Amino acid sequence: MKGTNIGEFEELVLLTVAALLEDAYSVSVCDELSEYTGRTVKLGVVHAVLNRLEEKGLLDSQLGEATKSRGGKRKRFYQVTNTGKVALIKTKEVRDELWSRIPNLTLKGI
Repeated sequence: MKGTNIGEFEELVLLTVAALLEDAYSVSVCDELSEYTGRTVKLGVVHAVLNRLEEKGLLDSQLGEATKSRGGKRKRFYQVTNTGKVALIKTKEVRDELWSRIPNLTLKGI
């Protein structure tokens, strides 16, 4: 385990991979992130983050089958490792603890 500290975008990518289950490949992760965050997400950035998370041991990947629709190219599918799940849970716990320490934070009056 090289490191379980993750930044905000790494967390979003990990969560997206976890949510997509068997359909988590770079383009689908990019599309989901764009849809749910409202951000413009560049595929190259997603690729870089997926590679970094895999190097950290937070993701695993494998190549899928070649398809005619992709000109014989194979997709690389990702899944969250147990270490990745632990990192997500710890990150959520830290965020929840910090949120719980803020008194009377609501959207009323904004």
